[in-house]
Formats: sequence, C-alpha cells, structure tokens
Amino acid sequence: MILAAAQTQPKRGDIDSNLLDHYRLIELAAKNGAQLLVFPELSITGYEREDATRLAFTKNDSRLDFLKKLAFKNKITIIAGAPIQIESDLFLGEFCISPNDTISIYTKQFLHTGEELYYQPSFDYNPILEIENERISCAICADIDHPKHAENASKNNSSIYIASIFFSPNGIPKAHESLQNYASQYQMNVLMANFGGDSYGSPSGGRSAFWNNKGELIAQMEDSGSGLLLVEKKNSDWSSKILND
Repeated sequence: MILAAAQTQPKRGDIDSNLLDHYRLIELAAKNGAQLLVFPELSITGYEREDATRLAFTKNDSRLDFLKKLAFKNKITIIAGAPIQIESDLFLGEFCISPNDTISIYTKQFLHTGEELYYQPSFDYNPILEIENERISCAICADIDHPKHAENASKNNSSIYIASIFFSPNGIPKAHESLQNYASQYQMNVLMANFGGDSYGSPSGGRSAFWNNKGELIAQMEDSGSGLLLVEKKNSDWSSKILND
C-alpha cells in the first residue's frame, strides 16, 4: 500500500488554478503508485470564511468531474477540501473521491473559534474508507485538537487516521504532538497534510508528516514549499519518499 499527502500553496479563492494544481499532484502521486492522496483543509479554495458561501461546492458539483475521472483512471482515492453546501447548511468539508466513481463527504466536527459564524459542525458525514485491508478515518484541522475524535476513529476500528489541516508555524508543533500521541495510543497509522504557503492572509506551518502505529515519525516535509510525501507499507514496515516541487 502507498499513501500520499500533498503539501500545497493555494491561490486565494482561485478555484481553477488550485484545481490544476490538484490534477498535477494527483498524476504525480499515481505515477509513484499511490492508492490514496490527501490534500490540506479547504485545499480547492484555500482556507476561507467570509467568502465560503460564494466559493461553496455541492455534492454533485460539475467542478468535481475531472477529479472523478482522475480517480477512476489512476485507481486512486482523492481527499480534497472545500466549503460544501448541503441543503440550507454550509459545512467545512472534504470530498472523498473513490476510483469506483463514488463520492462520500466528510464534514468537520469540531470548529475553530470563529468558524461557527460561517459553517455548521456535523457528525452526520463521517465515512470510513477502505483500501486493501485498511480502514481509514478522516479529520479536518481543529478535529485533532479534540482527543475524542481520534478515540472515535479507533472505536470504528480504523487503522489509518488522515488529517487535512491548516496550522500556523506556531501551531504545528502541537499538531505533531497530538497526532503522534494518537498514533501510539490507538495503534493507528497517521498521515497529515498541511499547506506549505500562505492562506487566508496567514502563514502556514507545512511539515506534512506520517507516523506509524507505534507513534514513530517516519517522514515529514519542510515547513514551507509544496510537493508530495509518499509512504509505502511492506508487510508491517513503512518507507517514505518526498517529492518537492
């Protein structure tokens, strides 16, 4: 099994440009054998609050069509984030696009202070992804600040915990500490994708990373810049490769 995290530098509100970057990184991940690629929080739009309604996607949004084609062609699961409008509610969410032409939605369960003015939290959209013999749970940013979130993933028998985040340089050490603790406490492999450049007018901390289910850090990217972190499981051991742009 090969998993990948994309560390990206989004252009604020420029969906077309950000999608082109997604396409490029998906093709690169697939070329390197990845079966799953996760992007950071709100990767398609960049992190947004005030403009979230204007930038929002729907479940069957036509702008997802080419992502679906890439997932099918490359036999890769893609996790990409956007504001998601479902009926009258707006969620901070992500699309889990499977190679079999299906899309499931994960919505952020624990909002960061201030996000509640624009988004609704929800526990109703919480898919478990399955690849080979692995069960995969998703998390978005502030979710990882709540230990109950990782505990619930463990109770769902998840073997892999995947976090899409937007953490600042000051916040990233605490994020790493929390994720490493979850990996060792719940015996889950943990993959995290963070931005490697500014979003929402604020710097991000990069350092996208992977911990094995013993809590050992296998690899991490630099604190800025974009590219891919790839990890491969052979038997029970993981190896890594970083491709910088």
